[in-house]
Amino acid sequence: MSAPTDPELVEAWRTLLARQAATACALDRELNERHGLGMSEFEVLERLVEGTSGDCAASLRVQELATSVHLSQSALSRLIARLEKAGLVERSMCPEDRRGVSVCLTPAGRDRHTDAVPTHRSVLAEMLTG
Repeated sequence: MSAPTDPELVEAWRTLLARQAATACALDRELNERHGLGMSEFEVLERLVEGTSGDCAASLRVQELATSVHLSQSALSRLIARLEKAGLVERSMCPEDRRGVSVCLTPAGRDRHTDAVPTHRSVLAEMLTG
């Protein structure tokens, strides 16, 4: 088996980028139209659902979220502020480290996530299995 040539590698890379961009655009459009969420906002809610029990005693630090959702610290901070203003998350100081900030899902955030999951999964199925 021979190694791919430079043009084959470049074409594979461009195909991957195009599929990712098309999927991200479709997710943004459908989640926004149906649930008032952007793709990154949904991803933060999803990570909070996966990482906590839903009560503020069990929350994720902003640093943990930043590495898992692939946003800069400042972009994530602005996103969390929007989610907090919408009543979907709450921020608090970390009890173990007063320099850190924790984020937890509110009941409204859990409900919004639950409502948006079928849309998210439907778009992923359409874009990634076709």
